[in-house]
Amino acid sequence: MKKFFNDEDGAVTVDWVVLTATLALFPAAIFIYLSGGVSDLTTNVVSAITAEE
Repeated sequence: MKKFFNDEDGAVTVDWVVLTATLALFPAAIFIYLSGGVSDLTTNVVSAITAEE
């Protein structure tokens, strides 16, 4: 059992998989977080331009 818990073969592969998945999903999370604010900003700009006309 001790040998099993001390065995580190493949640990680097797991680390890289987790790191790569994080780097792939991070931009998507930022996009989802900012998309609502950008939509509201667009609506406000259109309303302001329409009011000026």
